Amino acid sequence: MAAAVERLSRGLTRDRELAGARYMDEERLLGAYLLFYWPVSYLQARGTISELPRRARSVLDLGSGPGPMAFAALDAGASEVIAADRSARALATARALGADAGEPLGTREWNPSRGRPLSELAEGRRFDLVTMGHVVNELFPGPEGDVRRAALLEEAAALLAPGGSLLVVEPALRDTSRALLRVRDLLVARGFAVRAPCLFRGACPALVRETDWCHAERSIEPPQLVAQIGKAAGLRKEAVKMSYLVLAPKGEGWAEPPPGRVFRIVSEPLPSKGRLRYMGCGPEGRLGLSLQEKHVSDGNRRFESLLRGDVVEVAGAEPRGDGLALGEGSTVRVLAPAGRPVPPHERSPHGT
Repeated sequence: MAAAVERLSRGLTRDRELAGARYMDEERLLGAYLLFYWPVSYLQARGTISELPRRARSVLDLGSGPGPMAFAALDAGASEVIAADRSARALATARALGADAGEPLGTREWNPSRGRPLSELAEGRRFDLVTMGHVVNELFPGPEGDVRRAALLEEAAALLAPGGSLLVVEPALRDTSRALLRVRDLLVARGFAVRAPCLFRGACPALVRETDWCHAERSIEPPQLVAQIGKAAGLRKEAVKMSYLVLAPKGEGWAEPPPGRVFRIVSEPLPSKGRLRYMGCGPEGRLGLSLQEKHVSDGNRRFESLLRGDVVEVAGAEPRGDGLALGEGSTVRVLAPAGRPVPPHERSPHGT
């Protein structure tokens, strides 16, 4: 089993030979996925669904495989979930899991390479949530890949009910993360608004330098079996990492950011001699945020324990180098811990 897990890892994250292949139809690889990657994908889904502005009751899971994102949606409060995939074996497994758990799970055959319109799959339905977990990066290789992926996401977003969300989860690799950011920019240019994780409304600043990308991370205590298989396969799962994008239906517009200088922390802590630094991305762009040890105070002490994904308000910082430097009088306030929605902010009648 560990050898099969290692093969999946190598084929999907290193040499990429399994990307786009029908690996779910191979019994040993499907079994490895169920025992190791299914729980991980489930946790990724729960950690991103928790950022939605409202509970989703009706859900369509595209490229579902054996349904980790579908079951995450059910456990998050959905009353109706349809899992759609090209693998009959994976869908049969998802149905069996649903029967064992007493969960209502419908399934549909969906093969994006055949060009069947998603509107036919949906049969006129509109959904509160459409999910696509670890599927977009495996579709449409080649120079036109970004454009074709953006078109697919636009088609999927057309299935959303008013106020709904399209959730895309991808591997936290540099190449797959940057590809998702390029697709994000194409969709933003077409008038789509991002619900999460972006607070910046323009072209993604993480694409400016080839060495940058954007991903989320959530600490976990893996189930014992996952930990044992991971150890045997040489894969450690002390955290789940993913790149993700939550889009609003076209035309709904961006949510107003909270007031003040607001940033989402988009890096791990970057300690250096005498200071701590993070990268933050907010309405004003991607900036370095730093605090020297000698300037730590009661008002800014929270800076020392920030996590990737936290949304914070920083006050009293001054421009310094490529970012902002916090001083003794600066304050740091966490507005939304990683994995929680950013509190809504409504404009006053006077526009302030």
